[in-house]
Amino acid sequence: MITPFRIEVPEADLDDLRTRLRQTRWPEAEPVDDWSQGTPLAYLRPLCEYWATDYDWRRVEARFNRFPQYRTEIDGLGIHFLHVRAPDPAALPLILTHGWPGSFLEFGKVIEPLSAEFHLVIPSLPGYGFSDKPSAPGWGIERIAAAWAELMARLGYARYGAQGGDWGTSITTSLAQQDAAHLAGIHLNPPIAAPDPATFGDLTPSERAALEALEHAQRWEDGYSVLQSTRPQTIGYSLLDSPAGLCGWLVEKFHAWSDGFPFTRDELLDDVTLYWLTGTAASSARLYWESIRKVQKWFSEATEDTVDVPVGCSIFPKEMPRPSRRWAEKRYPDIRHWNELPRGGHFAAYEQPELFADEVRTFFRLVR
Repeated sequence: MITPFRIEVPEADLDDLRTRLRQTRWPEAEPVDDWSQGTPLAYLRPLCEYWATDYDWRRVEARFNRFPQYRTEIDGLGIHFLHVRAPDPAALPLILTHGWPGSFLEFGKVIEPLSAEFHLVIPSLPGYGFSDKPSAPGWGIERIAAAWAELMARLGYARYGAQGGDWGTSITTSLAQQDAAHLAGIHLNPPIAAPDPATFGDLTPSERAALEALEHAQRWEDGYSVLQSTRPQTIGYSLLDSPAGLCGWLVEKFHAWSDGFPFTRDELLDDVTLYWLTGTAASSARLYWESIRKVQKWFSEATEDTVDVPVGCSIFPKEMPRPSRRWAEKRYPDIRHWNELPRGGHFAAYEQPELFADEVRTFFRLVR
């Protein structure tokens, strides 16, 4: 059964959020003048003051309630999704998959341009947004991919495309391996591809930079991943109880992983508020406990489990990791589109919606 859904948060939940923000117990300022110890107090405190006084969540509800939204139960779990049809009934269906610390809201700027050409399906991951929270282990990337295949079949789509970034990259890759017979192709930003040791004696400048970025990330950027992949419940208590703590935790990643931190206060708070109101800080982190070790292995070691459907790859300059095409071809032997973009980072649809939409259209026009 597929049932219509609207975002309608009780006013009492918003009042509770504002009260908690006003009662925040703040730490002293960090003893450095940058973001190297995390989100600076001088940035976070004014942001949270704005959140408590002037931020308008109802604007988000009105914006997204313009689009058809639904929930359906798959494999025992309720899944929330947007389903925005193109004017042409024969348009290619396309499922878009977000990651962490993102959400379906990331695609807000590309829904209208892409739905002119595709039937869009935009689900919330299990444990994220308005989807249900798994109550037992086992909801890793392969099971989510299988659920997406079931969702597309339930919507009546025998042939479709899939796009993903962050967790969406891994889920979309797994979807291609499980449901290749129904996929026209997949588009990834970026592809999951390990550095190829056979190339280490002849590295290009961009490959050398990619390896250096991986090493830097392992030393200075992966603390959140280690914590969420080992003790998601422990960090969950803090993030579920303190909106300021949740804001600092998520905003730091939008700063670290984007190209120039181009987001407005409202764009940042839209995503953070969704996590707060749905109480999904712990449940979303559990996906790291389920699957990050496998994904890190895919990113760091050679793999033989190739993907045989047509693939499009978009590499944004501030993304991490940024594999080269010759590395990616080891895993994706049928790359039809490869482009290294001039600007943009990890949150491509949010940061550079026009470039992102152009990349998606360009690839799927090759395979539709």
